[in-house]
Amino acid sequence: MKKNILIITDSYPPEIRSAAQLMKDLANGLNHRGYNIWVATSYPKYNLVNTEGSVWPEIKDENGIKVLRIKTLPHHKVNFVIRGLAQLMMPYLFFNKIKKTIKQKIDIVIVHSPPLPLAITALKIKNFYKAKYILNLHDIFPQNAIDLGILKNKLIIKFFEKMEKKAYQGADLIVVPSNSHKKFLKEKRNALLEKIQVIPHWIDMKPFLQLKRTNKFRKEYGLENKFIFLFGGVLGPSQGLDLLIRVADKVQEYKDIVFLFVGDGSTKEDLIKITKELNLKNVVFKPFVSLEEYPLLVKDCDVGIICLTEKNTTPAVPAKLIGYMASAIPVISFLHKQSDGREIIKEAQCGYALKSDDLGEAVKIIEKIYKENKLQELGNNGFQYAFNNFDIDACVDKFKDLF
Repeated sequence: MKKNILIITDSYPPEIRSAAQLMKDLANGLNHRGYNIWVATSYPKYNLVNTEGSVWPEIKDENGIKVLRIKTLPHHKVNFVIRGLAQLMMPYLFFNKIKKTIKQKIDIVIVHSPPLPLAITALKIKNFYKAKYILNLHDIFPQNAIDLGILKNKLIIKFFEKMEKKAYQGADLIVVPSNSHKKFLKEKRNALLEKIQVIPHWIDMKPFLQLKRTNKFRKEYGLENKFIFLFGGVLGPSQGLDLLIRVADKVQEYKDIVFLFVGDGSTKEDLIKITKELNLKNVVFKPFVSLEEYPLLVKDCDVGIICLTEKNTTPAVPAKLIGYMASAIPVISFLHKQSDGREIIKEAQCGYALKSDDLGEAVKIIEKIYKENKLQELGNNGFQYAFNNFDIDACVDKFKDLF
């Protein structure tokens, strides 16, 4: 008999977020391996493309995957108090809807975190359906919110730390994307080492195998004959993207250099404001593009940038790194020292990895990659590394082994 697997995630296509694409790839991969897959996710509200007025059914079969979309309070692009309340209500809304909808046995529940409160849903599923509970842990909350100054109240911090502890204790397995995550959980959170499994962020490499530059987005954005540094994704406080604006200010003498931000998030308006105050002509902001067209956007650019502020003290490997590598463009990272993204770039020899708090070094590395003639070599290195280490098939097989 086929096993029934439930994936719980707060974002899923058509929403455009790295977590949404990761969970869709995982759902498809497990479905192709013969499992019955349910996905429970939030009703689409954020990071959407050309979907104004669209309505999604509560339950829909999407290529053999049954997707349950659940209406929740606003939890993105709102102040942190409303977001916190929404996330605290989310697990109960999810569990009640799942219990009413899924009548057959759930054998395995996989929950993506953040947001951490959805681990409560997984625990309830585990107890109600007698399911195996796998926590797929991307970011370590509440520590990342403490680092960024979002959480300051000691009582609230203690509340979330208690929730975090229960999430780890209740999980049968914890899947993390890097060895640094594994080390952090063992040393800082006393998590049982035998519970923790490392499965890196994955990507379906097949669409990238024959991918060529079309110049579609260069023409659409009026950036033909420009040297484009791309940051694609969520523009939030953890990224520290003001560094890139300050770099752009320092390299204005290179008239063909452009910093292209494609995405949205809570700090976007602040970044636009700084850009206007400095009267920068080499910074361009555009909204999200669809998941289908995103690889074409990346291929149209010269260098991909990932950025996380030095305030972060928890491990993190931005998933957009893998998309840049799969698209065969070089990568520059400005990351805090705990991120394994720096090591991946060095090992793959696909670009340059620097700390995120050194403006002078950041300017130098932008000038270096602009002037040297190594874009194709670095891009090809990244593509080969991604193909060998991050392809979806190998990573889904690792999940299958956990079952």
